[in-house]
Amino acid sequence: MSGARVPRPSRGARGEVRSVYNWERLVRATLQREQLRSSGQGPGGRPAEGIAGAVPPSLVSTNIDHILQAANEIEDEDPNVARILCEQAYTMAQNLDPSSAGRGVLQFKTGLMSVIKQKLAKKDGTAIDRGHDIDILWEFYVRFKRRHRVDDIQKEHERLRETGTFSTEMGVRAVQMKKVYATLKALLDVLAVLAGESASDGVGRLVMEEVRKIRKSDATLGGELMPYNIVPVDAPSLTNAISFFPEVRAAISAIGYPSEFPRFSANSQVPQQRNKDMFDLLEFIFGFQKDNIRNQRENVILALANAQVRLGLPDELEPKVDEKAVTEVFRKVLDNYIKWCRYLGTRIAWNSLEALNKNRKVILVSLYYLIWGEAANVRFLPECICYIFHHMAKDLDAILDSQNAVPAKSCICADGSVSYLKQVIFPIYETMAVEAASNNNGKAAHSAWRNYDDFNEYFWSPSCFELKWPLKDESSFLRKPKKWKRTGKTGFVEHRTFLHLYRSFHRLWIFLFLMFQALTIIAFHNGHINLNTFKVVLSVGPAFFILHFIESCLDVLLMFGAYSTTRGFAISRLIIRFIWFGCSSTFLTYLYLKVLDERNNRNSDSTYFRIYTLILGVYVVVRVTFAALVKIPACHSLSDMSDRWPFFQFFKWIYEERYFVGRGLFEKTSSYARYVFFWMVILTCKFLFAYYLQIKPLVDPTKVIVELNGLQYSWHDFVSKGNRNALTVLSLWAPVFAIYLMDIHIWYTLLSALVGGLLGALGRLGEIRSLDMFHKRFESFPEAFVKNLVSSQMKRSIPNRLPTQDSKDMDRDHAAKFSPFWNEIIKSLREEDYISNREMDLLSIPSNSGTWRLVQWPLFLLTSKIPLAIDLALDCKDTQTDLWNRISKDKYMAYAVKEVYYSMERILLSVVDGEGRLWVEKLFQELNNSISVDSLVVTITLKKLQLVLSRFSALAGLLIRDETPELAIGASKAVHELYDVVTHDFLTSNLSEQLDSWQLLARARNEGRLFSKISWPRDRETREQVKRLYLLLTVKDSATNIPKNLEARRRLQFFANSLFMNLPLPKPVSEMMPFSVFTPYYSETVLYSYSDLRVENEDGISILFYLQKIFPDEWENFLERIKSTADAVEDNDNLELRFWASYRGQTLARTVRGMMYYRRALMLQSYLEKRYLGGIEDGYSGADYMSTQGYELSPESRARADLKFTYVVSCQIYGQQKQKGAQEAADIALLMQRNEALRVAFIHVEENALADGTISKEFYSKLVKADANGKDQEIYSIKLPGDPKLGEGKPENQNHAIIFTRGDAIQTIDMNQDNYLEEAMKIRNLLEEFNGKHDLRAPTILGVREHVFTGSVSSLAWFMSNQETSFVTLGQRVLAYPLKVRMHYGHPDVFDRTFHITRGGISKASRVINISEDIYAGFNSTLRQGNITHHEYIQVGKGRDVGLNQIALFEGKVAGGNGEQVLSRDVYRLGQLFDFFRMLSFFFTTVGYYVCTMMTVLTVYIFLYGRVYLALSGLDSAISTKARMLGNTALDAALNAQFLVQIGVFTAVPMIMGFILELGLMKAVFSFVTMQLQLCAVFFTFSLGTRTHYFGRTILHGGAKYKATGRGFVVRHIKFAENYRLYSRSHFVKALEVALLLIVYIAYGYTRNGASSFILLTVSSWILVISWLFAPYIFNPSGFEWQKTVEDFDDWTAWLLYKGGVGIKGDNSWESWWDEEQSHIQTLRGKILETILSLRFFIFQYGIVYKLHLTGDDTSLAIYGFSWVVLLLIVMIFKVFTISPKKTQIQLMMRLTQGIAAIGLIAGLVLVVALTNLTIPDLFACVLAIIPTGWGTLCLAITWKGLVQSLGLWDSVREIARMYDAGMGMVIFAPVAFLSWFPFVSTFQSRLLFNQAFSRGLEISLILAGNKANVQA
Repeated sequence: MSGARVPRPSRGARGEVRSVYNWERLVRATLQREQLRSSGQGPGGRPAEGIAGAVPPSLVSTNIDHILQAANEIEDEDPNVARILCEQAYTMAQNLDPSSAGRGVLQFKTGLMSVIKQKLAKKDGTAIDRGHDIDILWEFYVRFKRRHRVDDIQKEHERLRETGTFSTEMGVRAVQMKKVYATLKALLDVLAVLAGESASDGVGRLVMEEVRKIRKSDATLGGELMPYNIVPVDAPSLTNAISFFPEVRAAISAIGYPSEFPRFSANSQVPQQRNKDMFDLLEFIFGFQKDNIRNQRENVILALANAQVRLGLPDELEPKVDEKAVTEVFRKVLDNYIKWCRYLGTRIAWNSLEALNKNRKVILVSLYYLIWGEAANVRFLPECICYIFHHMAKDLDAILDSQNAVPAKSCICADGSVSYLKQVIFPIYETMAVEAASNNNGKAAHSAWRNYDDFNEYFWSPSCFELKWPLKDESSFLRKPKKWKRTGKTGFVEHRTFLHLYRSFHRLWIFLFLMFQALTIIAFHNGHINLNTFKVVLSVGPAFFILHFIESCLDVLLMFGAYSTTRGFAISRLIIRFIWFGCSSTFLTYLYLKVLDERNNRNSDSTYFRIYTLILGVYVVVRVTFAALVKIPACHSLSDMSDRWPFFQFFKWIYEERYFVGRGLFEKTSSYARYVFFWMVILTCKFLFAYYLQIKPLVDPTKVIVELNGLQYSWHDFVSKGNRNALTVLSLWAPVFAIYLMDIHIWYTLLSALVGGLLGALGRLGEIRSLDMFHKRFESFPEAFVKNLVSSQMKRSIPNRLPTQDSKDMDRDHAAKFSPFWNEIIKSLREEDYISNREMDLLSIPSNSGTWRLVQWPLFLLTSKIPLAIDLALDCKDTQTDLWNRISKDKYMAYAVKEVYYSMERILLSVVDGEGRLWVEKLFQELNNSISVDSLVVTITLKKLQLVLSRFSALAGLLIRDETPELAIGASKAVHELYDVVTHDFLTSNLSEQLDSWQLLARARNEGRLFSKISWPRDRETREQVKRLYLLLTVKDSATNIPKNLEARRRLQFFANSLFMNLPLPKPVSEMMPFSVFTPYYSETVLYSYSDLRVENEDGISILFYLQKIFPDEWENFLERIKSTADAVEDNDNLELRFWASYRGQTLARTVRGMMYYRRALMLQSYLEKRYLGGIEDGYSGADYMSTQGYELSPESRARADLKFTYVVSCQIYGQQKQKGAQEAADIALLMQRNEALRVAFIHVEENALADGTISKEFYSKLVKADANGKDQEIYSIKLPGDPKLGEGKPENQNHAIIFTRGDAIQTIDMNQDNYLEEAMKIRNLLEEFNGKHDLRAPTILGVREHVFTGSVSSLAWFMSNQETSFVTLGQRVLAYPLKVRMHYGHPDVFDRTFHITRGGISKASRVINISEDIYAGFNSTLRQGNITHHEYIQVGKGRDVGLNQIALFEGKVAGGNGEQVLSRDVYRLGQLFDFFRMLSFFFTTVGYYVCTMMTVLTVYIFLYGRVYLALSGLDSAISTKARMLGNTALDAALNAQFLVQIGVFTAVPMIMGFILELGLMKAVFSFVTMQLQLCAVFFTFSLGTRTHYFGRTILHGGAKYKATGRGFVVRHIKFAENYRLYSRSHFVKALEVALLLIVYIAYGYTRNGASSFILLTVSSWILVISWLFAPYIFNPSGFEWQKTVEDFDDWTAWLLYKGGVGIKGDNSWESWWDEEQSHIQTLRGKILETILSLRFFIFQYGIVYKLHLTGDDTSLAIYGFSWVVLLLIVMIFKVFTISPKKTQIQLMMRLTQGIAAIGLIAGLVLVVALTNLTIPDLFACVLAIIPTGWGTLCLAITWKGLVQSLGLWDSVREIARMYDAGMGMVIFAPVAFLSWFPFVSTFQSRLLFNQAFSRGLEISLILAGNKANVQA
């Protein structure tokens, strides 16, 4: 471009002239920010990016941004050079996109042009001659290079690289040179372009020579600027010490290209900085993408390096990886493939493991990782990956045996290129995408399309090899669904039905049914067990076979849809079982009937009985034998032996289906015995309770009722003639039987709470549960810390200061090792603003690593001890020994006294010299002698001790300040005063005279030399000692409440407690297991913006104001830390303020800070390990004085941490957010800038216009980090076969990014979690659990304890926090041990990464069925012979939902997810393959919990409908009159159990046990009582309804979906209409139905004791009604404030009456909401079920019309028919009153008609009441009858919407529905409005909601009042 003028903008750019001015302003502001940033004055310290940050995405792949960044860097130094760079960047942009078609290109060009014109086009007012640009640029380049000594540094770097040693100094310098290198490279790129046309002239020739020189030796420039993730493989970097670690060099050597491998074309471009390796060969053969190659190259290097270092460090000079390390990696990575081959009976791709050499193993591992790394969605199909690997490994084997490598035929495209993605992955992906598209966005039935499991299980059969290789397009596997032609499901069909519960857990239900049958028979025989009873009990035999036959029928029916693809063996098994159970149940039933005939025939010889008993006995023996062989661990070896005989093999196969997964689901015999005993206790209690309190009390009433004849019915009876009152008996037994089915969960809850508490106590949880305990046991912390948290490397390196080490020396060594870690923990608490500066000083512990033998403890233990000791001394009238014994009763007082004594001596000796020093030595010699002979009280005057200490504290107060001449004089004077007091007042007269008469001292005193010169303390240790002594002497306040902050206390107490728990010993950092942390993120809050913090809600409350009131102490600590005032902080957009607020919310920033503590902990541990080994030359030998200062800057420690820890946040739409300029993208970029180890993965979408005008999209998985300039630097970009979101969003988000994780373990962390530095220090211990012994198998998932940090926000948050904490601690503890059924329930769990990525990943992603994606990881791990453990010595923070609506959405999501789990194949297989007792554990802790919850609610319905049946039919009064018994004892027992479950008592039991364990008994009682007073029973009853509704509706109709609950601070008032929309169908309708049942029961039921009996029997139901109706308003902030109530009513009526329409959302219109509420009814099966359920509403009208006075005793059917005529008449009248014609004339006519109708209606009612037997109560009874009938009719109309619309009645149905919703709303609203009249109700409610906050002195009343004055104040 030399000599050319600046190109003119294109036509499009000229059209944007009006925007130039705005762009110039933007650019000026941007450049100013950049200059401020460079000088460290940027707003909030946030790095700006200048114009380089505005480069549009379509130009990012070029080096335009680097050139502009260089221009920004050198603008101040040479504006002319910056102008040249900007012009070149503009030219490049113009050449790349001349028409400015790309997104944002036009704006970018316009802005850049304004920079060139306004800022850089002129110099000193004269025009610029661009003909000399190249000369100017070359001169600057040479000058710049010389000034920064680039050539010298390059030579030094080359020398270090050749020697393979890392220099810390050079590493630090290399970091500083990064920007220099970046600028040089940009300059050289521009020079090369400018020299292109003039390469023959002088400067041009010099430029080209420089370019060639740099390209030849580009090690430094390339190495420092080439993007890399962790290991700079492609271009070694001196800024990263990882390259110099011997294990890494050995791993790089291991993947090097061996000489025995075939030659291949050099076309593949290998960077000059590295040698050719195996990955280059694999890229050439299979066409893997370059970035996939780079990504997996690093992955394999790290895997080999870490495997090697655990075996021992390789040789430093020529490091090599051991064969053993390679084999370990090989076995682990290919374990699933080997098992797959064995299962299918196919030969492995290699002959034998022994035949493989090290290089072959490495290349096979590399091949597997490359296949997996580019497989995209196919990663969810682990056995499909095995199939692909099997064939590609064979291809590779053949190629490796040849001389020349050639591309594999399977990966050659039609155009001759080689691509694994196109030829292998894309065909599979395309088929999966078409199948996924046919699921109608998750609304289609699961049976209508193939999900991920169906595709994967195709490879569980040998028939998978029909797919051939290369893949055969016409195979059934790749067939795309077209209308009726589609490939069926594989192995299992997820039909939507409750029958799955019976099918999956049939053993449980059969067991319960048979036990109920047997117990009932025994009860009916009065408990007598004799031969007669035994014969009747044997009826369980036919029942057993019939129930099994039902199960086999379900197997046949529910497999419909998969028969075409299911293996023949599996179908054969279904048919055999169906025939066997069908025939055997028929035969046995016939035989048993013959036995009954014999029993009735007294002359029989019992032949049939003997035959029956024999057959049943033989079957039981055979069944038990096979059960033992298959299920009992002790018999498993015998089971394996029996597989040799076909007979046993066949029957075992019939007994239990064999899958690829689920084999070997057995534990050790001891584990088996533990959980069998656990369940035997539960079952014993359950059946004793059932027999004596449920079944036996019902026997006598049943016998009487059955014998009653001639009962009169008050209605027209259809079914009760001649059936011995069967319906009456059913109504009596049904609620009892319902409770019988679910009360096993009650017993489980009680026993698990007891066992969990005992296990926690044995695990030493709760030993330190108060600050007092913490203080008392602090002395033992260092030893425990060293024992459990310090690696063996540090333990071995205890420096020997003395020839022998007694216990005191050991204590000091422990304290010395403990202190740097403890102080770093305290520092982190200060950084988080949980403690103040003063508290930090008091909590910090001295280094204890000097020459002292005395252990120095933190000041918070010693403060106020000296004044107390002085008081004891002043009162002393006894000997020295007595005084010391009194002092020693408080061990910390004794420590304080000793430390003050020794510190005074040391400090005096350090500050005085000459004769003064002699005086000090003499003084302490005399004092020591007195102490040794027990005569101190004689030597000194204890009364003057206070005076001496006051003089010394004055001296110390001067010495802690920086030295000045004035202070030096003052210090000299202070020593003189001390001398006078000690010599003349403190010491006895003899000693005082002796010192006074000392000639040497007297001469110095007379000459004025004594203490004339004071040596100010210089070294850090002495200064710290002086400061510490000053605090000891002057701080008189007790520090027993330090730290004050409750969260800081909790954290320190838990950390201290965990030191005494059973932790595995940690390895040194270099040898520890490497791990990754993985966080999926979508669009949640990253960092609160300044406007977010200041914006006020409708009450005038901002987030910042709220946080200041909730966390007042932390706010004060924050202001103290940043040294500012509240006004100054709030008035500015302060970045620290944004972070402070974000760290108190559920934000990504909080999560990232917490997880990066892992890196900080590892850096600290690595640094100190090297220091103790003398590995860092810093002037100290060993650990003389341990300082952690600067450890975060140590290149070696950082590199070691990066080698062991990776953090990837999968921000799925980060690319889109960047393009839109969203705040979230800027905040994520800021997090990367502040955390150099943070990696962000995202999906990048490129849109390309095709010739036909359509837009094609290409999808890429990208990984970025922040570069030296704080900009996003792309590390990897891997093309995907298509849109990765085929299934559920979150697991798909995890799946695309999991390829960027590293290490052997991966911790899944959600973005509402937190972590703490002290917990991060224990991660090494946790990871060692993978190598520990945990029964038969090594762990595959490590469960981690959670702490819910949102509990303090409100009472609701506290309930939720306690419930969640109970589940994730005590609950998980019992599930893991002894029950062995812990799954993956949350996100802090740590996965065995290799195990899971080779078996489908860390979650499942099939649409809807895997909505609860997390738990499927646990299912999958268990089915694949994994082992899941739980560990409570480490914890992770977690946020939970804090508002009722948030909680309801969350619980609805989880309940819906459990509903989907019922249908899943994973639950079916676990239910089938677990042994019986483990199956019980699994059921009642997963879907069974929700089944029991639903049964609790159904019991209320069953009981009330039974009672209403008896009341309306008139039987209750008839039976009670004749029999006076209705089995109330059994009903009371059942209903009491239901009530206790309903109000959450059994939910609270584990909570209480947890409280007792970790807080103590008194606090537990107090907490429980407080919860009850805050109406937790109402909350738990309400939650019961939420779980029941969503669980039941999901199984019936589907509709489960991810619900974004929001994670903000909930203090806003929720409008009435919003609550009504959310809870109308789930709670309100059901509550009003129960209320209606109760009213009918009270109105028409009969009890002997009157109303009191009704109340006692129905109290739980009334509580349920009240809770379900009013909980959303009780727990709604300002729910009873009158003004809010008025506004809510207006809003609700507006919503109710607003017409819907296209695009109108349900939030704005009742009609739209009503339509949305019906959307779940989709299928014919769902409509039929809904119809059946709706029929229950018609019983009311049928029963009540016969109870009217009008009908008398007439029970004819005509009465009921006439009631329908009346109902139709009412509907017509309603229609008349609601019709509103548009024409004016008709309107007048209708109004007249309506008036006449109204008068006629009133007159008619009056006449009917006057002239007939109809009474006023009858009118109310009619209303009771009509309301449920109308609702039932509405439900039917909605269900059969199409039919109703075709009849033209839909508008009428809608209006009736609107009337019902209006009526229900008024029923709920009226009590709320009434209570709102009374102001004290609102005050009481605020106290109820926010009691936790009030107890901490918070001002919630101000928050709820919206006191804006306080915000301004």
